[in-house]
Amino acid sequence: MRKQTLRAVLSRTVQLLLAAILLCGAACPAGAAEAAAAPSAWSGLTYIICGMDDHPIILDGSGKDPDLTGYPLVITDDGRRRDLTTAARQEISLHHNGETLTIDSQLEMVSRLFWRLGIAPSPLESVLVELSPGHIELTLASDLIYYDYDVYRAPYETIRRENPELEAGEESVVQVGANGERGQIYEVVWSNGAELSRQLTEVLDKAPVKEIVEYGPAEKKPAAPSKPASGKPGPSASSKKSGVAVARDAQGGGVLTLPSGETLSFSSAKSMSATAYTAGHNGVGYHTSSGTPARVGAVAVDPRVIPLGSKLYIVCNGGVVYGRAVAEDTGVRGNRIDLYFNTYQECINFGRRDCIVYILK
Repeated sequence: MRKQTLRAVLSRTVQLLLAAILLCGAACPAGAAEAAAAPSAWSGLTYIICGMDDHPIILDGSGKDPDLTGYPLVITDDGRRRDLTTAARQEISLHHNGETLTIDSQLEMVSRLFWRLGIAPSPLESVLVELSPGHIELTLASDLIYYDYDVYRAPYETIRRENPELEAGEESVVQVGANGERGQIYEVVWSNGAELSRQLTEVLDKAPVKEIVEYGPAEKKPAAPSKPASGKPGPSASSKKSGVAVARDAQGGGVLTLPSGETLSFSSAKSMSATAYTAGHNGVGYHTSSGTPARVGAVAVDPRVIPLGSKLYIVCNGGVVYGRAVAEDTGVRGNRIDLYFNTYQECINFGRRDCIVYILK
């Protein structure tokens, strides 16, 4: 009788426990779901990201995560912590305690990278992240210096004028436009996890340069008797150098005719300042920020100006035709484009040039 009573009590206790569990599950599903969806704690590192925007990004896990679209960086959550993560196959230079290490990233959190290298950041150390095409530079220290660009860019004006010497539908850019820049550049000292000082180092006051485009008349006037026509007129001065004929439409697009006779349709064209880079020099790695091999035809852009993946055709002044390219790399800002060449000597020869970048359809 005593054993049966004990068995009955235990059975009743189990039933009450199961009922309590079921009741809790029915009453609190939303709270449990929110807890499961809550982000993990931040890694504890503070990052200062420079090189992709005029204003550096301060990332310490507080507030809303910034938009890193187009950056070779993402913020990931492995269920235990959230942290900045580098894209795969990026060359990284790490500066710490007077030493520099060069490594290839493995699509890993920066805190995990430090752990892998046996580095334990102190609570007062921060990470300066400097981005350039195909390369990430990390500096771990308690005292850092970086630059903040408070710059307004004034867009240039395009002037179109008729040139009777050009064929109907033909155009020539006789002066490449350039945006103006007005603003200030500050040197910022970051110490022990906070901004210590900010000093004005440069004032910018560069007026925009107008772009001048000449076009052929709708109907070609007959040649004067004193100057009989001798065959079809040649291309404009700029076309003679590049061999690329341009016919624009009213929407800003048009058609390129290459020396081979091939035609390429473009949706828009941008006047930009072009520089050159190559792997193995100035810290540039052998892969783009998109993870593709660095090569001729893979160029670096500001994704806010030209989206990554855009197909391009590039014609520079001085008769230099870079030709077809794809926007696959980052590390430049604003109205600039960085063109990849195979050798450092080619980069030196190219220097800095104004160019027209046609966005192909």
